Amino acid sequence: MVKEQLAARGITDQAVLRAMETVPRHLFVNEALHPTAYEDRPLPIACGQTISQPYTVALMCQLLMAERGMKVLEIGTGSGYQAAVLREMGLNVFSVERIQELYTKTKDLLTKKLGYYDIQLFLSDGTLGLELFAPFDRIIVAAGGPTIPDALKNQLAKNGIMLIPVGCERMSQNLIRVFKSGNVCKEENHGTTTFVDLVGKQGW
Repeated sequence: MVKEQLAARGITDQAVLRAMETVPRHLFVNEALHPTAYEDRPLPIACGQTISQPYTVALMCQLLMAERGMKVLEIGTGSGYQAAVLREMGLNVFSVERIQELYTKTKDLLTKKLGYYDIQLFLSDGTLGLELFAPFDRIIVAAGGPTIPDALKNQLAKNGIMLIPVGCERMSQNLIRVFKSGNVCKEENHGTTTFVDLVGKQGW
């Protein structure tokens, strides 16, 4: 997966490549899907959600331009796969999930089965971020909303970077990278993508 799907398609960040080589992706999907877990496509998980394709996870992690030890907020824990990759990159991970069933299942996997007790998981509305723990050096959103939530912009540290899929139509977004300088945010478009809905007070 790392050589053929990621490095061959332009993923050069060695921390990202090492992390994705380390994290056992098959453990984040149902046992029946284990034979296809490393294919370059999204796969279904519980509650109508998906685990993103490996390339999408790697690209978003690379676009974060993160350095070891940084504090990162992930919105949309889902299966927990991306949180595990971020953790293996040496980041201090805070992750928010809004669906109780997914939160409980993923917390059990990340802690009891994989020993990632240092990933801090929260059950709440991710569009509001985690103000108590802000600011964050990096924010990564694994769901697509109509706009960039103001709460997340406000919780991004000065000189911070955020990755978020944004689009006025559901299931069709542009991957936006936000650079924050002081109180000013500059946006870059990194192409079209498809994510599940970002649901909450500042989302859908």
